[in-house]
Amino acid sequence: MARQPSSQAGLTLLELLVVITIIGLLAALLLPALAHAKRRAQRLQCLGNLRQLGTGLQVILASDHSYPLEIGGTNGDGTWIGQLAMEGLGITQPMTDYIRAGVWHCPSAGWIKPNTNSLPICYGYNFGGLVSDESSDQNFGLGGRPSTRTPLRDSAVTFPADMIALGDIFTQRLGLVREPSFPQILAVYQRHQGRSNVVFCDGHAESPSLQFLFVDTTDPALVRWNRDHQPHRDLLPP
Repeated sequence: MARQPSSQAGLTLLELLVVITIIGLLAALLLPALAHAKRRAQRLQCLGNLRQLGTGLQVILASDHSYPLEIGGTNGDGTWIGQLAMEGLGITQPMTDYIRAGVWHCPSAGWIKPNTNSLPICYGYNFGGLVSDESSDQNFGLGGRPSTRTPLRDSAVTFPADMIALGDIFTQRLGLVREPSFPQILAVYQRHQGRSNVVFCDGHAESPSLQFLFVDTTDPALVRWNRDHQPHRDLLPP
């Protein structure tokens, strides 16, 4: 008796190539969307970290009525990080433990090389405002009078809701500094899709563009760096 031909013929080589091509096209369409979603999720996680740090800052202000000093405080390890961690967040572990994880770690940050001595921190403190010398007593940031270790009183900040306290940093330093060269140097990193997360003195957080934060010289962009809510355009580098 003759065998009946099978009703389920296998894929031909041409059909298999067509299927593979379609899968490749779908992957090419989906992968950028997935990468974009991942970067957005990382930015939101970073923003959440800064909100928690902003809450810790509010705890300090409610207790001391003054902002942490850059270096030389009486709490923790003598830095703003130690004071914010221990007094604001209630963290008691050694500094090398807590600044590498949790709210101190931005998931999008590029880490420094292991053989350097720089601190592996992701967030900086607005010590000087538009004054590039963070140790100057004439600064308009939150650093107070560094020479006498006199902290800035909370009443000295004219508009807390529009005064930057903490934010993403792109070099391993303790301070958040407004330098127009930063976006050009760091454009290749695109840490937060062209944005930078910051938290203000009242505790709320935002994600302004790098252009607005570091390059824009309009009054709305400049006043948020200074505690008197003035642009101080004369302090900008030539």
